[in-house]
Amino acid sequence: MKDNTIAVHAGTLRDEKTGGVNTPIYTSSACDYRSRDESPYPRYFNTKNQKAVGEKIAALEHAQAGLVFSSGMGAISTSILAYAGAGDHVVMQDALYGGTHNFATEWFSHFDIDVSFTETSADSIINAIIPETQVIVIETPTNPLLEVVDIKKIAQFAAHKQITTIIDNTFASPVNQNPIDFGIDIVVHSGTKYLGGHSDLCCGMVACSKVKMEKILSLARVLGPSLDPRLCYLLERSMKTLGLRVNAQTKNAMQIAQFLADHADIAKVHYPGLKDFKGHEIAKNQMSGFGAMLSFELNDKDPDWGGRELKIISPAVSLGGVESTICPPSSTSHAKMTKEERQRVGVTDALLRLSIGLEDIQDLKQDLDNALKKVTN
Repeated sequence: MKDNTIAVHAGTLRDEKTGGVNTPIYTSSACDYRSRDESPYPRYFNTKNQKAVGEKIAALEHAQAGLVFSSGMGAISTSILAYAGAGDHVVMQDALYGGTHNFATEWFSHFDIDVSFTETSADSIINAIIPETQVIVIETPTNPLLEVVDIKKIAQFAAHKQITTIIDNTFASPVNQNPIDFGIDIVVHSGTKYLGGHSDLCCGMVACSKVKMEKILSLARVLGPSLDPRLCYLLERSMKTLGLRVNAQTKNAMQIAQFLADHADIAKVHYPGLKDFKGHEIAKNQMSGFGAMLSFELNDKDPDWGGRELKIISPAVSLGGVESTICPPSSTSHAKMTKEERQRVGVTDALLRLSIGLEDIQDLKQDLDNALKKVTN
């Protein structure tokens, strides 16, 4: 089946009593334990609504198993801790999402886990590996500079060394990139973004093999970051339109990136679809589309410009919704990093991150152009 068919049908549980086409909402936290190996219980990640969403993300990511969490941080932190413990070493890109970076710098020492941060290149990541390395964590394209790293090269080297690889695939979404096809072990998502897609859910996802999922599930049941069945239902409903939404948003983003790249008031645009972008060739080889996220810097270096002048594009945190949003990563997604850490990875105070929605492309261009004229006048 193709992506749109998978998004609509995978994981759906039909109600035998009514014949309804949607998965019913199973609200019970207390279930009959007789005649079953394990009674459904929300914290155990085994209710019908949780399983329905897990099967859908597994199918979309070409994985054997999927698990839904109450947040993206719940998904990635549980996945890392399932495969890295006391005395182990983890390799991470320096340019990972700020929350993940903060998790490593603030909490790894509590678990006696060592970490090395590297530049966003396969060679830098591979060169950071030492005998104690148990996990590699990458993100591509990165948040917020859209840097691209060669997934297959890292996965192949890690497999040879028996190192577990974890990738944050939030920006690309399963529509534009399937890392498991390139050998990655574990794929995580902030489902709050494209999977939910309507800026009204907080959730996370993990997709991997059944064997890899065993340790993640075991730890998740102890930590307890499970998702309520009502929210699972809303998430499953939203995922049915994932392909339609992301493909349309990706098409809009390509046009906006080119529009901004050609604009006299823009100093720099970060988008993998631009031919002069540093990671363009790598992105072409591992992405079916370049995604709906981009970032840019104004010539006047004014980080408050978006919230002050734009009328359609909203100044808001998060991303991936049907509406276009803009924010300065230095005070939002990467605020928990120190200023020195942000400067090291290129997240300046002048950088603006733009999440492209489903509005008419001409309206988005006009909104940006009108706002830029006000800045320069």
